[in-house]
Amino acid sequence: MELTVGIHNYVTPTLNPNHRNSSFSSSILRTQLPVGRTLSSLSSSTIKYPSFSRSRRNPLRNFIKCSVSEAEAIDTTTEKVGLVRRNDIRNIAIVAHVDHGKTTLVDAMLKQAKVFRDNQVVEERIMDSNDLERERGITILSKNTSITYKDTKMNIIDTPGHSDFGGEVERVLNMVEGILLVVDSVEGPMPQTRFVLKKALEFGHAVVVVVNKIDRPSARPEFVINSTFELFIELNASDEQCDFQAVYASGIKGMAGLSPDNLADDLGPLFETIIRCIPGPRIKKDGRLQMLVTSTEYDEHKGRIAIGRLHAGILSRGMDVRICTPDDACRFGKVSELFVFEKFYRAPAESVEAGDICAVCGVGDIQIGETIADKADGKPLPAISVEEPTVKMAFSINTSPFVGREGKYVTSRNLRDRLYRELERNLAMKVEDGETADTFLVSGRGTLHLTILIENMRRENYEFMVGPPKVINKKVDDKVLEPYEIATVEVPEEHMGSVVELLGKRRGQMFDMQGVGSEGTTLLKYKIPTRGLLGLRNAILTASRGTAVLNTIFDSYGPWAGDMTTRDLGSLVAFEDGTTTSYALISSQERGQLFVKPGVEVYKGQIVGIHQRPGDLALNVCKKKAATNVRSNKEVSVVLDTPLDYSLDDCIEYIQEDELVEVTPKSIRMCKNPKTNKKGR
Repeated sequence: MELTVGIHNYVTPTLNPNHRNSSFSSSILRTQLPVGRTLSSLSSSTIKYPSFSRSRRNPLRNFIKCSVSEAEAIDTTTEKVGLVRRNDIRNIAIVAHVDHGKTTLVDAMLKQAKVFRDNQVVEERIMDSNDLERERGITILSKNTSITYKDTKMNIIDTPGHSDFGGEVERVLNMVEGILLVVDSVEGPMPQTRFVLKKALEFGHAVVVVVNKIDRPSARPEFVINSTFELFIELNASDEQCDFQAVYASGIKGMAGLSPDNLADDLGPLFETIIRCIPGPRIKKDGRLQMLVTSTEYDEHKGRIAIGRLHAGILSRGMDVRICTPDDACRFGKVSELFVFEKFYRAPAESVEAGDICAVCGVGDIQIGETIADKADGKPLPAISVEEPTVKMAFSINTSPFVGREGKYVTSRNLRDRLYRELERNLAMKVEDGETADTFLVSGRGTLHLTILIENMRRENYEFMVGPPKVINKKVDDKVLEPYEIATVEVPEEHMGSVVELLGKRRGQMFDMQGVGSEGTTLLKYKIPTRGLLGLRNAILTASRGTAVLNTIFDSYGPWAGDMTTRDLGSLVAFEDGTTTSYALISSQERGQLFVKPGVEVYKGQIVGIHQRPGDLALNVCKKKAATNVRSNKEVSVVLDTPLDYSLDDCIEYIQEDELVEVTPKSIRMCKNPKTNKKGR
């Protein structure tokens, strides 16, 4: 498809506050903000938005307007330092909040770029290649692919949308010059939207806003564009960055356009916008070789593979290189194989020029953040920096009576090696030795970040125990500061009261409440201590009968909010080893809800249910009916309640200070911590 592309100059803006459907300049808006007034405090009549006359009938007559591209076109600083632009390549990252449709949009881009044969069977969300990603329906790892459109190669990086995997987004932003900020046409900017946009603006990247799912019945594109613009202003974006281009799309239908009312039959307007609005890489064509490693993979035949963008020079297969670390320590290596990303696969290459993204084999000990540089005069590039973790958990060897029954790797040495190996590619995680030789403290961005690690280790045949998640506090001027997060909850109006009460008990402070679309849903925004979020997801689902959606993002450290209780009920604990029986469970289920069914092996100290009152209760769930010669006239029929089926995430949310989760390849159990119980006595 051919799309006519042009650039128009600004004209005197007309006063039309309700029409802001494409791009507009923040300088006009900023000059009209009265002193002491914020954007949200002004009415639509106070703010004078610029409006551009564009045809809403024919997308071919719409113009793509990009201040970033124009500013860079007249920028002469690149010539002074010997930098040039490559116009045959675009490096872009697709970033968004979770479930706003990034991976589905990438699927449509790959299909329309003829990456696959017409008769080829392609799964949905093909970029989510990891088993765990497909099961959970979320993106966990950043992945590279590329397409070719009108002789321009587009390197595309699909990134996670969940805040716990923000480290994946931070490290790949070094590889790109621009981002596609995907925003849901109903929800608008969400917490993770703010986080990824903040990082992209700090790098000075060009931003194209894609209003996705425009075909939803309750879509409100004007509200979404206005909210996104306000977010740019809040994050102190430059005038050029605020003058973003908006594209309206339906990823699942593979359609896009520059107007929400008139979409093209394909994604042509999106491709044209990328070429026009996102600049090519700025490189030192004749400079010394420099490539920053931003990701690593492992192949059984090729060993470790380093992935990154070539910043300067030319990298060739068989070339001797110098590996530089940020602290100026250097070693030497040789490139055995070289690959570039062609369509959905890695294609062998003899050489790669600066500006392209490539994969390098041959350096077995390469680490993320190191620089592959010229052998004679190599210098390291600035290291990748990510934000600090906020939650920690204790990992220890399995000490239950069932140890070694299901897992292959059970020793502290196995556990230690696996945890420290995770640090090689997971920059947002930290591991340190615990109080004993068989305990390790693992810190991450959130509970989900650590749960994914636990699930991966479980599938690799590891057997171990984990303690409850704890927040990482800071001490400044003899004052204890704890992490706070921004929590947004979408909840139907009929359940809003119970959700507000629950968040209030956990020291949450509401700062915004608004209706969402025409579906009778309310959006609540809270600032809440991270401690209050531990175990909150299940409680909110219970309070709203499974209808609420909770999203969180780290905000800042603040004063200690005081004591709070995250669980009101105690646990039912087995007081002897054995096999559960129906006879014992009949009386046990009167004490609360059970996790076990008849015929399951349990051990002393294992948690077998939730007590209906505060405090723990020891039960005999293995008691058998006495085999006497006394016979009743009628056999009593046994009716047992269905036991609760808790997942790994549920168990980690449930446990408290004196409890542990036992993780094995086939089972997940909870138990009381024997060390804590001994101290208590």
